[in-house]
Amino acid sequence: MEISEVVNTKKTKEKIQLVKGEFTPSEASDIIISLIDEKINFHKIQRLQLWEGNHKSDTDQLDGRIKELREEKRIAREFIADTKSLGRNLKINGILEITVAD
Repeated sequence: MEISEVVNTKKTKEKIQLVKGEFTPSEASDIIISLIDEKINFHKIQRLQLWEGNHKSDTDQLDGRIKELREEKRIAREFIADTKSLGRNLKINGILEITVAD
């Protein structure tokens, strides 16, 4: 009987090209703001689920992340508005990198 060694060849990292291309300021705004809003809503749902499980649960970390994302949205809007005033388009290269946690 022959014994063979099994080699683990499963991937531990993946990259997904989420957004790529040149966009008008209006298109870029729609894309970027929608992505940020989705992430904000994700954290709001997490916060609500925590609260439903325990009304005294600590949601400071989620509140902080929501605040950070709102600030990022403000920065993005400002940048896009500045670009629009110049009559220029924007290039977006959004790569989502996924790795297996330790």
